[in-house]
Amino acid sequence: MLRLRRGRVVETNPLTVELDEGERRPAWSDSGLTGECEVGDEVVVNVEALDLALGSGGYDVVCANLTRGLGAAREADIHVMKLNYSPLQHPVDPVEVGHADAPALPERTPPVLVLPLHGHLAPVAWAFADASEGLALGYVQTPGAALPGSLSRDVAALRERGLLAGHVTAGPCYGGEHEAISVPGALHAAAERLGWDAVVAGPGPGILGSATRYGHGGMAALDVAHAALALGLPTLLSPRLSATDPRDRHRGLSHHSASVLELLLAPVRVPVPETDAGGWPTEAPEGGSALDALAAVTEVCGDRHDVAVEGIDLDRYAKSGLPTRTMGREIAQDPLFFAAPLASGRALAGAVARP
Repeated sequence: MLRLRRGRVVETNPLTVELDEGERRPAWSDSGLTGECEVGDEVVVNVEALDLALGSGGYDVVCANLTRGLGAAREADIHVMKLNYSPLQHPVDPVEVGHADAPALPERTPPVLVLPLHGHLAPVAWAFADASEGLALGYVQTPGAALPGSLSRDVAALRERGLLAGHVTAGPCYGGEHEAISVPGALHAAAERLGWDAVVAGPGPGILGSATRYGHGGMAALDVAHAALALGLPTLLSPRLSATDPRDRHRGLSHHSASVLELLLAPVRVPVPETDAGGWPTEAPEGGSALDALAAVTEVCGDRHDVAVEGIDLDRYAKSGLPTRTMGREIAQDPLFFAAPLASGRALAGAVARP
C-alpha cells in the first residue's frame, strides 16, 4: 500500500512539510499535477522514499494539496491519459496527434544518441554545442528512472542556457514541454514535427537498479536504440564508464551498458574518449583504469558495433558551470565518467548530416 501521511506546509523554499506527528521533512511537489504550495496548506504526502533513505529520492512527494488543489479545471478536447489508472492519472495533449498520415519512416533523419543514465545529459549537451554551430539538440526523456519531467534541474539549466531546444517526455514520463505516448512516437515527432537536428534520449534522474544483469533502468536504452534503428535514424549509444566507482559492476564499462550492447539486434556507434585527452591517471585508486574501461568497450562491441574514438576537453567542461558531480564523486575523482558523454556529444554533432 501507499505510505501516505497528512501534513502542513511550513516552508516553500525549500519545500518543507510538517507531518501530523510534528516531524518536519523535505518534500517535492509537481506543481503541474498538484498545483502550487503555500505556507499553511494542508497536503497529503507519500513518505516511502524518505523513509527508505533512497539516495536519489530523499523527499516526501506531495500527492494532493487539500487546501487549494481540488479545483483544477478540465482540459478541453484532451482524452489521452498518462499514468492511466494510477492515482495520478491526468490528461495530456500528445505530440503524435494529427500525424496519422505521416510516413512510417521520417523523411528527416536526425541522429539519436541513447543515454545510459541522466548524468550524461549535461556533458553531452555541452559537447554537442561546443562541436556544432547553431544546431538544435532536443531531449526525449524515457522510462528507466524518474517519471516527472519537471524534476530535473539539469534540463532546466540546459534549456535556460540554450543548450537544449526542447524536452519531450515519452511513455509513462510526463511534464515535459511536449508529451509523447511512446518513445517511437517521440522520435518520429522529433524528426518530422519538432525540427531538431539531433536527439538525445535517456531516463530522468534516479536510475533504478537491483544489482542484477537485466533488472535495472539502464535496460530502457535497449528499447530506445531499437526504436531509433527501426525508424531509420542514425543511432549512437553513450557508454557508462568509470575508473573509480566503488562498485565492481560499474567500474570500467558498467554492466548496464554491457548488457544493452550484448542484446542489441543491430549495430550502433559507440563513442569513447581518447585516453590521453583528459589527463586522468592510468591507474585509479581502486585498481581500475581508463585503458581497462576502453578495452572492455572494445571487447563487448567486438565486430558488431562501431567504436569511435573522440577527443574531449574535460578542463573546459569542468569550468562550464554545469554538473561536475556524480554519485558523490567530483569530476577530478572520476574524470572517465564525464569523459564518456563528452565524447558522445561530440560524436553526435559529427553525425548530423550537413547540406
